[in-house]
Amino acid sequence: MLASFPPSAVNPLLNQLQPYPFEKLKQLFAGVTPNAAFRPISLGIGEPKHPTPAFIQKALADNLDGLATYPTTAGTDALRATIAGWLERRYNLPKLDPATQVLPVNGSREALFALAQTVIDPSQHALVVCPNPLYQIYEGAAYLAGAQPYFVNCDPARNFAPDFAAITHEVWSRVQLVYVCSPGNPAGAVLTLDDWAELFALSDRYNFVIAADECYSEIYFKAEAPLGGLEAAHKLGRKGYPRLIGFSSLSKRSNVPGMRSGFVAGDAEILKKFLLYRTYHGSAMSPSVQSASIAAWNDEQHVIDNREKYIQKFNQVTPLLQEVMDVSLPDAGFYLWAKVDKLAAIGDIEFAKRLYAEYNVTVLPGSYLGREAHGINPGQNRIRMALVAEVDECLEAAQRIVEFTQKLSQSAS
Repeated sequence: MLASFPPSAVNPLLNQLQPYPFEKLKQLFAGVTPNAAFRPISLGIGEPKHPTPAFIQKALADNLDGLATYPTTAGTDALRATIAGWLERRYNLPKLDPATQVLPVNGSREALFALAQTVIDPSQHALVVCPNPLYQIYEGAAYLAGAQPYFVNCDPARNFAPDFAAITHEVWSRVQLVYVCSPGNPAGAVLTLDDWAELFALSDRYNFVIAADECYSEIYFKAEAPLGGLEAAHKLGRKGYPRLIGFSSLSKRSNVPGMRSGFVAGDAEILKKFLLYRTYHGSAMSPSVQSASIAAWNDEQHVIDNREKYIQKFNQVTPLLQEVMDVSLPDAGFYLWAKVDKLAAIGDIEFAKRLYAEYNVTVLPGSYLGREAHGINPGQNRIRMALVAEVDECLEAAQRIVEFTQKLSQSAS
């Protein structure tokens, strides 16, 4: 007879993790039969749906012989040099050292999680500052590094930027890591140079690391590209990017979420420790993926074409939805972050459930992305809509949402 699995063998920190938003959504829809008169359309998951460029597919297929060799965690010199070159062009940076300031990673998600395991000292009752609402990986990374997340609410009055000034000295003195997401998820807000200057000054004073999640940086709607963390540091004269690590990915930029390819860049001393951690963790990118990544980072035309498709979608969908709900064009990213509290007062969760049941459209309740902090859940009474499908499908979804909200308004009057 097999012995029972001893509870003591399970990491107790796992008990602090919340279900992922999409698991909550699955539970919300359990037992609900959507209206069969409509084909299903999902705006729930932020998974790029535009076709992967053929030249990236070809670069991957042409380099399958790389499967015969073990990859190094540091990646090839060619890939690191390519990433460094892209960063220098994109952000007008001085020359980076590809050997010490750049590291390829298997998508930004695993790297965002792993950095916390590298820089957190749990013996010091560490705090990790997270924007609220948030990408849930930040929270999980904090807990599993033995730290506690500290949620900073994103203020609509500040273009949904986190209000760092609201954090007390006592809290800052325990902070070891700050996650920032710019452009943000879900509101699409981009931090200004003043925002970065404030954060850098706090990092200098309290000695915490900044993790700058910039995976949406290439999808934007204005003539000027979003400001990046490394770019802000350079403009402010911060040589060597002290205590700053930037994260980016090909997933959204190049429509290759399944390739799992991204990078981290910044403070060489932190990256040296990060490489050590990831070497033991076994996080190395396939040589075939590295070759395809070089091709992707070296081409900008497909990025321009991809961005234009998003601009067309948002310019058509946003005005439609503005007729029935409080929503505006974001700075960047591929989400609309809409307020629904005035629509028959049903709240974001019930809104999402009824929209799915009656019109077979999936959106994500905003409260699933937020946490109760400082007396509120800033995601409550909002929904996130991912405009990732082709324009016709997104327009059809928007038209159904308009019809649904008009029906709600009529029933409430």
